[in-house]
Amino acid sequence: MITENQHIEFKSSFNETVIETLCAFVNAKGGTVYVGLDDKGIPVPNFSLGKETIQHWINEIKNKTQPSIIADIETVTIQGKEVVSIRVNEFPVKPASFRGRYYKRIKNANHQLSAIEITNLSLQSLQLSWDSYPAHGKSLDDLDIHKVTAFFEKVSAMGRFNLEGTWLEKLQKLKLVNGDVVSNAAWLLFSKESTGYNVHLGRLKTPSMIIDDKMLNSTLFEVVEETMRYIIGQIKVAFEIKGMPTQRTEIFEYPLPALREIVLNAIIHRDYMSPIDLQIKLFDNYITIYNPGGLYGNLTVDQLKNDNYQAIARNKLIAEAFYLTGDIEKYGSGFGRIRKGIKEYPTMKMEFGEVASGFLWTVSYTKQRVSLAEDNVSEKVTDKVTDKVTDKVTDNQFKIITLIESNNRITTNELAIAIGISQRKIKNNILKLKASGILSRIGTPKNGYWQL
Repeated sequence: MITENQHIEFKSSFNETVIETLCAFVNAKGGTVYVGLDDKGIPVPNFSLGKETIQHWINEIKNKTQPSIIADIETVTIQGKEVVSIRVNEFPVKPASFRGRYYKRIKNANHQLSAIEITNLSLQSLQLSWDSYPAHGKSLDDLDIHKVTAFFEKVSAMGRFNLEGTWLEKLQKLKLVNGDVVSNAAWLLFSKESTGYNVHLGRLKTPSMIIDDKMLNSTLFEVVEETMRYIIGQIKVAFEIKGMPTQRTEIFEYPLPALREIVLNAIIHRDYMSPIDLQIKLFDNYITIYNPGGLYGNLTVDQLKNDNYQAIARNKLIAEAFYLTGDIEKYGSGFGRIRKGIKEYPTMKMEFGEVASGFLWTVSYTKQRVSLAEDNVSEKVTDKVTDKVTDKVTDNQFKIITLIESNNRITTNELAIAIGISQRKIKNNILKLKASGILSRIGTPKNGYWQL
């Protein structure tokens, strides 16, 4: 017995819906339409074929699709009756259309594609990405050279790519600029002015009761850090007191490294052809992060849940830039780090899935974590500090340590804003942490990073 699914459909007779389904199949993973079967897969009575019937069907399918679909058609016997099998493979170059309309097979139904979905499917099949295309109306003069220079300093410090030459030659090597034509990626990463792509943040009591609201519109590297500063400023902190003399440990309401990975994922993989804002909402015991654009390519939610997938980037140049600066590791590894961070919080769970025009993350808990020991986590501030924390570490120094664990390239200015003290006090605390052997600086002040 065969049943209808993502790759099989039954039709009692040949008509234009058969051609529509074939079009949807070639834009997905291929499939077969059986003509002469009812919805339950039972042969219909009085189904018959004329001498030229199959050739006529072949011609009609070819003439009503663009590019033309050439199907494999044969007669088969099901439950003692002769029916027709029409099979097509996935097209290497997509999308194909039927009467000027585009469809894709999703589960057991044909989904008509929107203009953005058509563009995405075309770019994907050509192994191109939107961020590699020229930024309309932008030139080299629209790029901030200081931001470009800071980017290459970070790339050099990470050592993941050897770049030599002028800043323009380096941009050209990374394909962020083609000659003097600026790509969408370069514009989003290094623009002098706001890019027009917003991150909308809010602290809410209920979906309709807004306590605080903020809109960010910066280059992508900047907006990641600004988003994390906002989150840190809004979430709760628990304090664990222990030891003689007493020692106080701060435990943030959510695992900051995991939240940072989710924020990076949302910003790097959002669909920049969509006008919808990236939205982050912080409630009393849960956070939602919505980014426009569903899963890219043929990736499914089930594959993500089972860690059974091959990573594919919607915005290849943007993802490469964040990889070169060390903000992300190899593609597809972020989910593992997110799960690891969530697991350290006993009652916390993470849910994610596709919603209308986008992808939604939800991180929630039933009881706030207030002790490092309650879930058999070793009594330490971070994995890297372990035995080096002493009773001389102050509250602000603990905050510095926690923020550096989340982002080892954070600046003293960013630390000052996040903690709410002056840069001078930040520098004094860092000197004390260095003197006690807890913290060290690797590399130069501009190009280096913190090591716990």
